[in-house]
Amino acid sequence: MYKYRYNKVGGICMPDINKLVYEKKLIKEQLSALIYGSIEIRSTEGKKYIYVHFRDEGILTTKYAGEYSDVLMNLIRNNTELAKSYKQRLKEINKELAALNYVEVDGVDEKVGINIDLAKRNLVDSIYKQSILEGVATTYSDTETIVNGGLVKEMTSTDINKVTNLKHAWEFITSLDVVNYPTNYAVLCQINQIVEEGFSVTAGCIRSVPVTIGGSTYLPPIPFESQVKEDLSSILNQEPSIDVGIDLVLYVMKKQLFLDGNKRTAIIFANHYLIRNALGLIVVPANLVSEYKKALIAYYEDEEKKPLISTFLKEKCWIKME
Repeated sequence: MYKYRYNKVGGICMPDINKLVYEKKLIKEQLSALIYGSIEIRSTEGKKYIYVHFRDEGILTTKYAGEYSDVLMNLIRNNTELAKSYKQRLKEINKELAALNYVEVDGVDEKVGINIDLAKRNLVDSIYKQSILEGVATTYSDTETIVNGGLVKEMTSTDINKVTNLKHAWEFITSLDVVNYPTNYAVLCQINQIVEEGFSVTAGCIRSVPVTIGGSTYLPPIPFESQVKEDLSSILNQEPSIDVGIDLVLYVMKKQLFLDGNKRTAIIFANHYLIRNALGLIVVPANLVSEYKKALIAYYEDEEKKPLISTFLKEKCWIKME
């Protein structure tokens, strides 16, 4: 069973609620993919077929499993035991969330729902564009194959993992539980944890060592959690607008809050804010990567160049709600 990995640098980095919500989402996905339950064998015209009976959200459900075989029978038995452990963990998670006063919201505002749909319809395109921005050697077709769970032979395992992590991060910010959760430091760290899963033992944790930025002489100062939280609150304590979303992107990028994955984290973090406020999406077009990088480096070097990159993001990267 999937267990959330705690990242520690002097303590636990990820807030409990985010950790639990994410783990709950993954367990539900894994549970829905299993063939399990009490077995019924039906015979038709001399052949035997296996059906399973199980409860899904309290509703008794029957599902066809396949033509009878010992291998399938053993698989179902093993899956049934695994499903029990999944369901037990879900009960534990719900108790833990209740203890933290977390209230699960069943729905969202209609406009927010439309924005979620916009994000999901543009999922492959958004992941492809972010991958190109990160220098991942992929095509739109290969990206679509990976997002749909297929196999790609031409790409390296590292690039495939980066695309897969982006998929998980976008799925995370478009799930109802997370859309209804405030855009804040906790969500920011969770997103970095997801995009850097398998690449860094400090994923999801604010960095504590100096870093450099390729192509720039700018040296971002070492961030401190208390200051980051204060800065984010200052940005977010404004009337919802695309400008706030852009400020979130640029803040995370320039501060280089994490050891790696800052650009991916920044874009997805800002999109969480935009989606929950029904303000559209921000994605850098693949054909404008050079222009984007030039404007971003200029901003790194000189704070007064911020309007240049801000205007670029607003005019060329913002997918507005129609």
